Amino acid sequence: MLRRTLFAILLLVGTLGTTGVDSIGMTVSDLDRSVEFYTKVLTFEKVSEFETQGDAYEHLNGVFGLHFRRARLRLGDEFIELTEYLAPQGRPAPVDARSNDRWFQHVAIIVSDMDRAYRVLRDNKVRHASTSPQRLPDWNKNAGGIQAFYFRDPDGHPLEILSFPEGKGNSKWHRPTDKLFLGIDHTAIVISDTDASLRFYRDVLGLQVAGESENYGIEQERLNNVFGARLHITALHGDSGPGIEFLEYLAPRDGRPFPSDEKASDLIHWQTRLQVLSAAEAAKALAQLKAAFISTGVVELPRAVEHIRQSVLVRDPDGHAVELAER
Repeated sequence: MLRRTLFAILLLVGTLGTTGVDSIGMTVSDLDRSVEFYTKVLTFEKVSEFETQGDAYEHLNGVFGLHFRRARLRLGDEFIELTEYLAPQGRPAPVDARSNDRWFQHVAIIVSDMDRAYRVLRDNKVRHASTSPQRLPDWNKNAGGIQAFYFRDPDGHPLEILSFPEGKGNSKWHRPTDKLFLGIDHTAIVISDTDASLRFYRDVLGLQVAGESENYGIEQERLNNVFGARLHITALHGDSGPGIEFLEYLAPRDGRPFPSDEKASDLIHWQTRLQVLSAAEAAKALAQLKAAFISTGVVELPRAVEHIRQSVLVRDPDGHAVELAER
């Protein structure tokens, strides 16, 4: 009977209509500084900005007495949102954060020329997270020939620039262009158990698996800056927006768990906003599955400042924040 009930719930959630990833958000300490970095160095375009406070956002984000500024930026067809909490100010990111800690999340920015993009980052004195750009080996069928480099924004958020060889990646990344930074391919999150994450993102939220690989070797170690790194990587996508990529570290297994007291105002906070047809139905189904909610429930947002109508914020099995938003 229990198995039938669970199956019925999963069937219900699968019809909720998760249409894709709207945006990837992160908390920053100085919005003006961050907007300048993303627009001047990485050539994002600022689409909008607002400042707000009040009950709706307190109930959505689980932070009492909040007052924040938020900017929405676009690169290609994809969006990020940067939020500065004027009150209450959250905690800084740990200085010893590693790529296999389970609060790790980044966005992968596609570039048309890895060497030129790396020079731009060096000229702007960004902090390295990788040793240098790495080309993944040809023996790795699904990842061979991909070039990648991890670096950090002014608050220490990890970012990646990525270049696909011909025949790999979305076809739009191979269109002729004179632009250097093209758009966001995916957001990557460190997870502890691929099967558990698939039950949440694929079986519950309805995203589709696009591919997987097992990556290891000196190139992967230098890319992640984790000695002995061996990863099971699973890529998922919706009908629109960037994908979500799972990074399960098969070795080493010493990544630290997501802090249980993390708040949206803390600088390690990221949240992935998924578009759904009904926030209320999504919240109902997730409650039946005993998902961990950050929000007090479905929240009606002020149309004067937002492009969405209702939203709810939950945590995935590892603690990453996922916003389910209805337009």
